Amino acid sequence: MQYIQVQFNCEPNTEVLTDVLSAGLGEIGFESFVQIETGLEAYIPLPDFLPEQVDQLLSDFPLEAEITYYFREMEDKNWNEEWEKNYFQPVVIDSALCIYSSFHQIEGEFGYRILIDPKMAFGTGHHQTTELMIRELLKMDIQNKSLLDMGCGTAMLAILASMKGASPVTAIDIDEWAYQNATENVRLNDIGNIRLLQGGAELLGDETYDVILANINRNILLQDIPGYTQVLNRNGRLILSGFYKEDIPVIRAAGEAQGLSYRYFSGMDEWVTVTFCLE
Repeated sequence: MQYIQVQFNCEPNTEVLTDVLSAGLGEIGFESFVQIETGLEAYIPLPDFLPEQVDQLLSDFPLEAEITYYFREMEDKNWNEEWEKNYFQPVVIDSALCIYSSFHQIEGEFGYRILIDPKMAFGTGHHQTTELMIRELLKMDIQNKSLLDMGCGTAMLAILASMKGASPVTAIDIDEWAYQNATENVRLNDIGNIRLLQGGAELLGDETYDVILANINRNILLQDIPGYTQVLNRNGRLILSGFYKEDIPVIRAAGEAQGLSYRYFSGMDEWVTVTFCLE
């Protein structure tokens, strides 16, 4: 597939700014991002590239910044393979977990080892929100508990949950690319109890869960918290991420309006997870 490479030059060039920019770009079809000295490089399939969408995103950008960009059409080659080999490095969480791909040489003992073929999908464990969700899962007792992973990306969280004894596990993502990648990663890890679905919160039906994970973004979470609450079992946990520490009050208010009890938050840089309980 042919790709367009777009280079964004950001002033100021801060991690918060490029995180917000990449989140917005992801919503208009960009598939992968690389931090560079002047800002951000972003990649999108040629048929999906609409400069007017980028212009609108920058016009509505929520942070004070000067962002310019230019783009070029890249030669037709396997950019997934290039990205994997050059940018996807193993993710190690202490001695508890290692996330790696088939071309990595992994040494050492880990409590859990997850093999993924990332295909440039969000959720490889490198982003702060994914690591925060991983750490929450690692400290929880989820043996024999039903679990839902919303916005599953590579399905890495669902795979870890299954390895820790959660059952059954449902993983949902609205993006077809992520759905296909999640299916492949579940197979690579020989996991048999994960049900994969493509779509959004409209797929939530009569099945209920002891644990719900949702690492998406603030606006989608605010929209979907009522739906999550409807399918959360009593004494169940709802763990949300994909937003900043400054967003906690509005997320907390939305959860409490649905009868959820706010428990705590965990943070990394400016990103956080928030944990609720349905008592």
